[in-house]
Amino acid sequence: MSSIQTSIRKNDNVVVVSGKDRGKRGRVLRLVPGKNRLIVEGVNIVKRHTRPNPGQNVKGGIVERESALHVSNVQLLCPECSAPTRLGRRLLGDGRKVRICRKCDGVVDR
Repeated sequence: MSSIQTSIRKNDNVVVVSGKDRGKRGRVLRLVPGKNRLIVEGVNIVKRHTRPNPGQNVKGGIVERESALHVSNVQLLCPECSAPTRLGRRLLGDGRKVRICRKCDGVVDR
């Protein structure tokens, strides 16, 4: 399976555009680049049955946690226009390559 280059990074705010959690917004907690997936805070909650592990101080039982989503199911939220958008890249005058919003041409990177 080939890996797709994604423009979404950790701590970006995204909105889910398809699936059972469509319309939910959240922050990217972790990227899984080999599988083109990411974990979004508060989205795609699954129940896991965990076994107690006293060595790691883990209690057993049913635990709810976030599961991975495919990157094609989310879009980045532009911090300037706060709309879901595709991303472009631009080279600034000082030599930095930054991500830009395709809707408002605002710079996404700080």
